[in-house]
Amino acid sequence: MNQHELPAVMKAAVMNKPFEIEIKEMDVPGVQGDEVLVKVMAVGVCGSDIHYYEHGRIGRYVVEKPIILGHECAGIVVAIGEKVTKFKIGDRVAIEPGITCGKCEYCKQGRYNLCPDVEFLATPPIDGAFVQYLKHREDFLFPIPDELSFEEAALVEPFSVGIHASKRSQLQPGSSVAIMGMGPVGLTAVAAVKAFGASNIIVTDLEANRLEAAKRLGATHAINIANGDPNEQILQITNGKGVDVAFETAGNPHALRSALKAVKRGGKLAIVGLPPQDEIALNVPLIADNELDIFGIFRYANTYSQGIEFLKTTDLTSLITDKFVLEETKEALERARVNKKESLKVIVYPNGYIEG
Repeated sequence: MNQHELPAVMKAAVMNKPFEIEIKEMDVPGVQGDEVLVKVMAVGVCGSDIHYYEHGRIGRYVVEKPIILGHECAGIVVAIGEKVTKFKIGDRVAIEPGITCGKCEYCKQGRYNLCPDVEFLATPPIDGAFVQYLKHREDFLFPIPDELSFEEAALVEPFSVGIHASKRSQLQPGSSVAIMGMGPVGLTAVAAVKAFGASNIIVTDLEANRLEAAKRLGATHAINIANGDPNEQILQITNGKGVDVAFETAGNPHALRSALKAVKRGGKLAIVGLPPQDEIALNVPLIADNELDIFGIFRYANTYSQGIEFLKTTDLTSLITDKFVLEETKEALERARVNKKESLKVIVYPNGYIEG
């Protein structure tokens, strides 16, 4: 193992049970083989972190023992195993949080997001990134250029969801797109579809600040659903046709039905958000009569390098509204949970605030 001086212990923000975060001392992980130790510099708070913090479960993933949350992360390489070939100490990296087996049929098809044996940061029982040091396999680390901040590199993770949805739905340059729900994933999806060349980007949400943020990222039309039926406005904007592609990112049954109605004949719907219930009534004749293609979106695959390239010309820093140090992880989670009118993306700095 090649490393310079490292502390023996580190701090970690551990969720003992819902709503209870404790700062604990833990051993700094050792690395061997193809493992890399990363000094974690920035971690974004994700909706799934909030869900585990609040409810202790997401679907079949249940928190049964204390867990460390956080999976949108970036940092600096500080130690490498003896088989590591791609990185050296001091490299700045974005961390793709899911480590897959590389051997199953899904991994071999390049759809490794479907790997049944994936170990995904902060998905029970795997610990996440609200730590000062994180051990990760080198093939899920990506170098970031000097001009990209650690905060932006952490945002490659939610940005990847929009990139993956754009790829799955075969989004073409010049397309019209509707995105329902302007949480962090919906907002980064705006940047993604713009990067893919969408020319007409229509977004919907209840919160005015999120709609304004979407316009800063490239949305051409922002519809507040508190002011009436968004589908009527979408039809007006698209001259009665509907959009080529719709993304549902809110995880809301009403938003899903609205997204379905927004799609033109022969168009496409990408389901990104996960609703709280398993079954939602949808208009099946509408789907069949209009030959609509529906795509399920689960995380992402093969997106990180492209996301980093896009971020050289796409500025996501306007999304960052709140900053906390590791000792304030509970406050960070609470801010993201309750302050939806003002907070967009909350960032935690496990090794202290970054200057500049």
